[in-house]
Amino acid sequence: MKKLRVLFLFALIAYLISCATVPITGRKQMNLLPESQMMAMSYQSYNNFLSQNSVVSDSDPDAAMVKRVGERIATAVQTYMHNNHMENRIAGFNWEFNLVNDPAVNAWCMPGGKIVFYTGILPVCEDEAGLAVVMGHEIAHAIARHGNERMSQQLIIQAGGVTLATLLHDRPQQAQDLFLMSYGVGTTLGALSFSRQHESEADKMGLVFMAIAGYNPQEAPGFWTRMSGGGGAQPPEFLSTHPNHDTRIQDLNAFMPEALQYYNP
Repeated sequence: MKKLRVLFLFALIAYLISCATVPITGRKQMNLLPESQMMAMSYQSYNNFLSQNSVVSDSDPDAAMVKRVGERIATAVQTYMHNNHMENRIAGFNWEFNLVNDPAVNAWCMPGGKIVFYTGILPVCEDEAGLAVVMGHEIAHAIARHGNERMSQQLIIQAGGVTLATLLHDRPQQAQDLFLMSYGVGTTLGALSFSRQHESEADKMGLVFMAIAGYNPQEAPGFWTRMSGGGGAQPPEFLSTHPNHDTRIQDLNAFMPEALQYYNP
């Protein structure tokens, strides 16, 4: 019993120290890993990924569109954070947007604003507004620090509760694999390792960010409808880590009046 009380006290202290509030949704979260350490891993992993994949030249119209949309939404994020006194959420961010030549229907954002789009998702986006839906959603994952939450959980489940520093020193490949999995690198957009709660949260935050950037958030339900058309049969929602498409679209429409308050075309 004494050991249990000590463990409970330790968990409580860790929660109080690491407890933070997610922008827009107001959800309380616990991030056990130092964001500076996550960013250091991000920059290394991002450069490694780019060196091993076919990056589309900036002169290409699609690559230029990815950068244009990314820069607009990054500016919107900075505006929101400044207006709500949450600049610490993006401290140290060094935004970078790249398009890689890959048929996978995927996109992701690492800590520090390191974003990659795959050419395979562009037909589903259809246009700049559709791309803004994905960009806002992926950036929202990073701003909400969902990957930090996910990796904190996986360190306990897969690595036996060791610290990230210890894992990096003793088992660097496992640490790298956990990091990439936590941010959806190498998976399809419909099969990221985020929970249903994280996905729904990123949807809402993404609507606000794209609206502030001047993109109509009402484009989002159409994008997810197109995604559902190409994704095949889905498992029942209670067996999935993601909202099914019908639930997702309903939730987006329910949140739309709030998102539209930020929209100024």
